[in-house]
Amino acid sequence: MPDNDQRYAEHAGKHGKQERKIRVTPLIPCFPCTNYFFRIILYALLAAPLGVFILYSFSQGWFFPAPFPETWTSAAFERVLSDPRTLSSLRDSLLIATAVSLLSLVIGFPAARALGLRQFRGRQIAWLLLYLPTVVPPLAIGMGLNILFLQIGLAGTIPGIVLAHLVPTLPYVTFTLAGAFARYDEAYEFQAWVLGAGAWRTLFIVTLPMIAPSLAVAALFAFLISWSQYLLTLLIGSGRIITLPVLLFSAASGGNPVTIAALALVFLAPPALVILATARQLHGGEIREQY
Repeated sequence: MPDNDQRYAEHAGKHGKQERKIRVTPLIPCFPCTNYFFRIILYALLAAPLGVFILYSFSQGWFFPAPFPETWTSAAFERVLSDPRTLSSLRDSLLIATAVSLLSLVIGFPAARALGLRQFRGRQIAWLLLYLPTVVPPLAIGMGLNILFLQIGLAGTIPGIVLAHLVPTLPYVTFTLAGAFARYDEAYEFQAWVLGAGAWRTLFIVTLPMIAPSLAVAALFAFLISWSQYLLTLLIGSGRIITLPVLLFSAASGGNPVTIAALALVFLAPPALVILATARQLHGGEIREQY
């Protein structure tokens, strides 16, 4: 019997070693350069519109079939940046987008905490109500809010536009923070309470630092959505509040392509700076852990 056991062990060991040496050959060969090739194509497709804007904004008399402008000038940028309408619309856009980001975090934080940490009756209905603004046509939302704001005196005002922008931004903020709270451990808060920390101190030294990456992403979503809102701003603003999207659309309807390109780059600059500033505060490991 010991000899049989020894032979069985040797036989299993040999077959086990053979199994570990098996290599799976993919049907389609994977070359190291394939990944970089598709990355280059993707980056080129994403950068192509921006490149056209840059060429147009610094050109003078660029006509087909010339591949590049014959004359380069920065007159379009100087003209756009010295226009009082551009500066006023830029100021209003920054003010509205920043206010919407802060209010979205303040309102969405408790809602996301309840939906992410608690199981209660009607939770699915609450999720459905939060999801509705993302599927309802913006024109229907804008018309309804316009009628309401005309009656209460908020039409044509910046506070009215801020409240209108909360409708499309709150779902994204709440979904982002609820995903973070679904993986959140309340035991850290309980330990802080045991050590004598109050509710507000626990919030600022425990809760907010632990979900800081999710807060940054949620604020970024809110800023970008509010910054690019055109229809709600046009309906609620009643033509009295002109933001950069409204100014850009009006210029694109029948303006100089060079001026339109320069204005489009001015429109793209603040979101790009916000994304860069947010990315510097986030680490890849933290993002992958949260999402």
